[in-house]
Amino acid sequence: MTTTLTPVLTRGWDEADSFTLAGYQRGGGYRALRKALAIPPDDLVQMGKDSGLRGRGGAGFPAGMKWAFIPQGDGKPHYLVVNADESEPGTCKDVPLMMANPHVLIEGIVISSYAIRANHAFIYVRGEVLHVVRRLQEAVREAYEAGFLGTNILGSGFDMELTVHTGAGAYICGEETALLDSLEGYRGQPRLKPPFPAVAGLYACPTVVNNVETIASVPGIIERGADWFADMGTEKSKGHGIFSLSGHVTRPGQYEAPLGITLRELLEMAGGVRAGHRLKFWTPGGSSTPILTDEHLDVPLDYESVGAAGSMLGTRALQIFDETTCVVRAVLRWSEFYAHESCGKCTPCREGTFWLKQIVARLEKGEGTEEDIERIVEISKNMFGRSFCALGDSLISPIGSSVKYFRDEYIQHFEHGGCPFDPAASTVWAGQE
Repeated sequence: MTTTLTPVLTRGWDEADSFTLAGYQRGGGYRALRKALAIPPDDLVQMGKDSGLRGRGGAGFPAGMKWAFIPQGDGKPHYLVVNADESEPGTCKDVPLMMANPHVLIEGIVISSYAIRANHAFIYVRGEVLHVVRRLQEAVREAYEAGFLGTNILGSGFDMELTVHTGAGAYICGEETALLDSLEGYRGQPRLKPPFPAVAGLYACPTVVNNVETIASVPGIIERGADWFADMGTEKSKGHGIFSLSGHVTRPGQYEAPLGITLRELLEMAGGVRAGHRLKFWTPGGSSTPILTDEHLDVPLDYESVGAAGSMLGTRALQIFDETTCVVRAVLRWSEFYAHESCGKCTPCREGTFWLKQIVARLEKGEGTEEDIERIVEISKNMFGRSFCALGDSLISPIGSSVKYFRDEYIQHFEHGGCPFDPAASTVWAGQE
């Protein structure tokens, strides 16, 4: 595979008017839509399957297969819902994509809606990112005026309405069924599955829920062909994706490359870890994925290889931490986040996140014991797979992996009465062990 960058979604981000309709069309925008409207919907679904496009929101489920689950001829309205509620700590790809090029998302929405025979789509975006909401609303207005949304789009007879809906900032609404409840006006909490959204989703009708980057990838596949997309990446993880590098890296930002590229290669493009420091640990897909270390620099960043290394590719949010970072403190911050964001619907997550936060906080202060380390591991095992949704599992991933790779650092905290990375709280730094 190639390790060069593949600027498809990020192409033109540096142009002053990349977010406008004129700027998008100058680069060939909406050509794919004209092509798609001349293709039978079932053939578009097959193109999605043939391309190998997998969900870019973290789970990696094949997008074309998800579209194919929608029952046809059922007499019910169908819906497409775009999950733009990007709220995973460390994940920062959908927001810049919507800011720099909202029209590629809109074009992908119209094509995908046509493929699943939906006449109404929603973009569920976080209300806190008001600048993104305004940009999306303006792009939707431009698309309506140009005839890319509304009735009889481009003379095809296909009608399409698009609504931008702002959420209230609940992390749980990143889970697709909680998002649907919120969209319907209810408190955002996950639903029992089955039935799955493809059968009974929004308003109990067949619904496809896809991530922003997933839908934004559709125009390129239609324009250049499924084989073009499938030729990138690896055998089972095909195509290109946006890798978000943040933290202790010289040039943080978005790097669009084929799946299967390694962190070592991405760091070379990003100028490496900040000067004078070395890599200690990193997340391959945001804070909900098990952490990896410098031993995993050459692991191909695809779903299968990262899984074999003991983690998950997730949203490709690569948080880079150097040797000055206390892993226990990092885990504590994540623990506080997940405990705060638990919706409280199920006992394993509601109680588990609360107690994990308390115990990790005690360990971080240097007041814990070795039994506390065993206790957080045991609680994590009891939570795994028993929560109503994946939020409970999201916290145990960094906890379990941090104990696996940095157990000695946990022990140092209570052996020396404080964090060894905080000179004010420990004598370790002063050489007074």
